[in-house]
Amino acid sequence: MSGTVLAATDLRVRRGSSDVIAGLSLTVRDGETVLIQGKSGSGKSTLFEVFGLLSDCSSGELHIDGVDVRDLSRRERALFRRDRLGMVYQDFQLVPDLTARENARLPQSHGGGHDPAWLETIFERLEIGGIGDQYPATLSGGEKQRVAIARAVANKPGIVIADEPTGQLDPETTDRVIALLFEAQELAGTTLLTVSHDRRITSRFERVYRLAEGTLHRLETGEEKPGLE
Repeated sequence: MSGTVLAATDLRVRRGSSDVIAGLSLTVRDGETVLIQGKSGSGKSTLFEVFGLLSDCSSGELHIDGVDVRDLSRRERALFRRDRLGMVYQDFQLVPDLTARENARLPQSHGGGHDPAWLETIFERLEIGGIGDQYPATLSGGEKQRVAIARAVANKPGIVIADEPTGQLDPETTDRVIALLFEAQELAGTTLLTVSHDRRITSRFERVYRLAEGTLHRLETGEEKPGLE
């Protein structure tokens, strides 16, 4: 793996009188798959929002693709997220009046870089080629998540950041969606950073961390992982 895709140094996020994230540091390199686990309320969603440029940290440094993202304006952050990050949300966040294909094409449409062949390749690999013209209301949870994954890699971003990608899926669907998420990650040649409380997916990742008391603790192979809570 060549370069560093994400580098966080001494990140802090303060809410009221307490630190949700307290002096957290993490380096993620090109092509890695990294999982951050933790109990409900441990700050996973806050970390997802900070890494996804959806909210600010209170202090510390954050570089993504070599850019000091804390210096970006709100508009610059939105453009950076569109062009260089792939976001997979727990609640899918599909636009209800757009078809599955139109939803997945949004990053390309807004960015001006159309690549319909790549999108069709992703749809076929994610096994959703037959639902491209359907609307979100007609799709199952697993199908919605696959469309969300297709949208996340539509622009072949440097890093895909996923928040609880299996949170609304049953065990059987979870296994298939995670397998397809990794397939899309490999096909796009991107990095995958996931935050989740789901211990069923732990073994798939190269590095696993526990988020507790606002900071990260790396888990070694065989060490007990946090359970579903």
